[in-house]
Amino acid sequence: MSTNDSVKAKIIQKAWEDEAFKQQLLANPKAALKQAFNITLPDDIKVKAVEETSTEFVLVIPTNPSKILVTSDAVAAVW
Repeated sequence: MSTNDSVKAKIIQKAWEDEAFKQQLLANPKAALKQAFNITLPDDIKVKAVEETSTEFVLVIPTNPSKILVTSDAVAAVW
């Protein structure tokens, strides 16, 4: 499991266990991540949190790696 996957797993686990955190994550993801995990994302990075239900599923199509410039900043921005 990559570091990114590990962080995502921790965020999801906390959302499952802490309803208040989940609601804040859905309403204001950056603030929730900052408060709970001390994760600060740059202003130009947008975060959207959505909750799947038994009848709604979310399919995330990641950025095509060939379209990302490989720089230290680009690598740091991906989580």
